[in-house]
Amino acid sequence: MAYWSTRGLRGSAFEELINLSVKLYQQRGLAVIQKVPTPITPIEVNNASHTITSAYFEKKSTVDYIGVADGTALCFDAKETQYKNLPLKNIHEHQLEFMAAFRKQGGVSFLLVQFHFSGEIFFLPFEALSGFYRDARKGGRKSVPYDAFDPEYRVLNKGGYPVHFLEAVHTYTQRERARP
Repeated sequence: MAYWSTRGLRGSAFEELINLSVKLYQQRGLAVIQKVPTPITPIEVNNASHTITSAYFEKKSTVDYIGVADGTALCFDAKETQYKNLPLKNIHEHQLEFMAAFRKQGGVSFLLVQFHFSGEIFFLPFEALSGFYRDARKGGRKSVPYDAFDPEYRVLNKGGYPVHFLEAVHTYTQRERARP
């Protein structure tokens, strides 16, 4: 069991922007996507503020979000980095295994990655991520460099959606259908 304390959950501001986009997608009939909660067992509770100050994670989480858009099943995780790369240590093997199984069933698995140095967000398809992960396990680079992110998969604040990732999902699915 992993331990969590008051240092907080990393990525919450980015996830709040995603949550707002997801809410708007649902309101506008474009997608139904849910944040997957990580089950915890509280250890200490601040009764005055009704907040959990420390807890154990009950089990490993899979991904941050699961849903469907335009008939396509989606699963994805949100990652942030202060660097000009995405450290692969931020992606756990059990997450990759879940994403691989989801992909095998015909769904689209991906990461949304926010680069703080540039303020950009990218869609990173599972296939690209798994290639970097496989290479790292063989002694290769232990991160995904910024330059490896496809500019066509840049996610914009557009149409009232702070993180309008469905456009990148659409670009990806069109590319996949066009493959021989």
